[in-house]
This record gives sequence, structure tokens and C-alpha cells, in this order.
Amino acid sequence: MQPDLQQNSKPVVESNRGFQVWWKMTRPHTLTASFVPVLLGTALALKNGKIHISLFIAMLIASMLIQAATNMFNEYFDYKRGLDTEHSVGIGGTIVRDGIKPKTVINLAFGFYGIALLLGVYICANSSWWLAVVGLICMAVGYFYTGGPYPIAYTPFGELFSGFFMGMLIILISVFIQTGTVDGTSILVSVPSMVLVGMIMLSNNIRDLDGDKENGRKTVAILLGKTKAIYLLAGMFTFSYLWILGLIFSEIAPFWTAIVILSAPKAIKATKGFIKNNVPIQMAPAMIATAQTNTIFGFLLAIGIFIGHFFS
Repeated sequence: MQPDLQQNSKPVVESNRGFQVWWKMTRPHTLTASFVPVLLGTALALKNGKIHISLFIAMLIASMLIQAATNMFNEYFDYKRGLDTEHSVGIGGTIVRDGIKPKTVINLAFGFYGIALLLGVYICANSSWWLAVVGLICMAVGYFYTGGPYPIAYTPFGELFSGFFMGMLIILISVFIQTGTVDGTSILVSVPSMVLVGMIMLSNNIRDLDGDKENGRKTVAILLGKTKAIYLLAGMFTFSYLWILGLIFSEIAPFWTAIVILSAPKAIKATKGFIKNNVPIQMAPAMIATAQTNTIFGFLLAIGIFIGHFFS
């Protein structure tokens, strides 16, 4: 049986806390994981001519709403399973620390899904209704990532699902709604984004390794152990940079995309942070640096592609 929040000494804050608590519940610093792929996909589509700004904005908002809702599902189901407490280390806590009612969190998540669905109808009406199927699958993955009897995040496939659906697929959808097609270049350029989004999940699982093991999870970090998981993280960082260099040498990506190397210090900081620290709260900066690596890498890659269009 789960603890009743009404018996908790912390007050319910819906009526007496400001916007800050509600904004925190979306975990805003994670939203770049949905914003950057849309920007990158739109940059790739620019080579085919005019960009439809309304479709770009609709896709951007829908992606961010789905990401925020996924975060709320995570918050809700971790609470219901007793994994979150006032002393838990992490980016959540609106239920256990701020007193937001669990029902409010889950209802708001579904509300965000509803708005995203309406935006999806607009996107499909102006591109292809086949995207409705893809969009519904993405929303289902967002829910079952931490919801349902067998959450994806508790398995060794969390990094793969998050990387593919949040990293690669959002990019390809963003390209498709602008151009009506997806080419090989878009797929190849989206590979590092898929890898780096997956590494955000891996970094989270490295930090939470001991607690996850106690709760019966079977994440990649648990199966490999901390040291090998860090090797995997560093290896995937290296792979992402080498992949872009390979695309440049193959003349698939413009030379300007080499500016992604400017994000390397964040990747190095993340790797060193995990190597040096063993306590979850001490590894939090390394996890943040991993997310920042994805954000900065993606922005720089998009900028390089934009510049390449103008100087090709």
C-alpha cells in the first residue's frame, strides 16, 4: 500500500504555491531533449526550400508537451511504487517534497497529451495521416517508459527506446513534415542525437545504480557495473564526435558541422565526474553535464547545417 499524502506532514500546495512549483514539475532543463531534435530536423529540411513556420512551432510545442508529460508520468509512478521520498536524489520531488497531489500530476500529464494530440491532428492534416500512427506510438512509449506493469526504464532497453524515439524519430518527423520525405542524410545525421539522448538515460542510471538494484531494476548500468557503464558512456561520447567527422569526410555533412567539437568539454566533465564520485548526490553534476553535452552538441550541429546551406 502506498502512503497517503494527506497523512504526510508536508502541506498540499496547489492553492498556495506559485508558478515555480508547477514549472519545476515539467523538469524544464530536460525539455531541450525534445526542442533540439526539432530544430535539427528543421535545419536538415531547409535544403529543400521554404520552411513552414506553423508546422515547426506545432511540432516544437507538441514534442515539449510529450516530454513534460513523460516526466510527470515518471514522477507519478515512482511515487506510487514507493521509489521517491523526501530524501531522494533527483530532479523530481513535486509530490514528495512540494506536496502536489499525485492525482493532479497524472491528470496534468494526460492534459498535456491531449493538447499534443490536437497539435498532432493539425500536423497530420498538413502533412500525412500516417504520422498519427507514429505519434500515438511515441505517446505510448512515453507512458509505458515508467508506467504499466513492465516499465521500459526498468529494463536494459531504456537507453535504446529513449534514444530512438526522442533522439532520432523526432528529427525524422521534423524533416518529413517540412519536405514530405526522409532521406538517407537525415537518418545518418540523426544517429549522434539518438546516441546522446540515450546517454542521458545511462547517466541517470549510473547515478541511481545502487538504489535501482535494490528495487529490482535491470538497467544497462546494473548489468555492466559502474566502471564498465562509464566506459560505455565515454565510448558513446567519442563515437558521436567521430561519426560527425566521418560524415564530413564523406561529404554527407557540411564542414561547418565540425563545430560540435566545442561541446566536448562537457562530455569530458561528465565522464570525469562519474569516475571521481560514488555518492549519488556527488554524481548529479556529471549527469547534468551529460544532458548539456546533448543540448550543446545538437544546437551546434543544427547551426553547422544551417551555415552549410548558405555556403554550399
